[in-house]
Amino acid sequence: MAMTIQEAMDLAVQVAKRTMREGIGGPFGAAVLTANHELVCVASNTVLRDHDPTAHSEINAIRSAGKKLGTHDLSGCILVTTCYPCPMCLSAALWANIATIVYGCTAKDAAAIGFRDDFILRYLVDPKNDPELVKIVQSDPEKGLALFREYHESRREMY
Repeated sequence: MAMTIQEAMDLAVQVAKRTMREGIGGPFGAAVLTANHELVCVASNTVLRDHDPTAHSEINAIRSAGKKLGTHDLSGCILVTTCYPCPMCLSAALWANIATIVYGCTAKDAAAIGFRDDFILRYLVDPKNDPELVKIVQSDPEKGLALFREYHESRREMY
């Protein structure tokens, strides 16, 4: 059954409210719809329960949608989320080929209550903004390149 974006947002808010109140995660929810506005799934943030910093509502929804639809390619799907996606979630949506994201609150709204996506955004724009944030060092590139060559030569699917 098709639903409106507002109905999908309402579902995302409902699941976020429930799991937030249960102490499972933060105040975030997300839904994935098909291009025809059929509900694929709805998910919430489960970072606290899962002890997993990647268990954001959008990531959980993308994972669930991929499993339900049997594909890693969510082209044509719509991600409806209660807040503008953090850099990780936005990247996941891009990797999943989701071309439409509808959000409620802004990153600034989330920052106002203590969520801090801004430091990641600053770093991604220019690592010199915060050189002590993370140390990234290359080691043994030939080992990884051997894996790349084998995968490329096998003519497996690129994604």
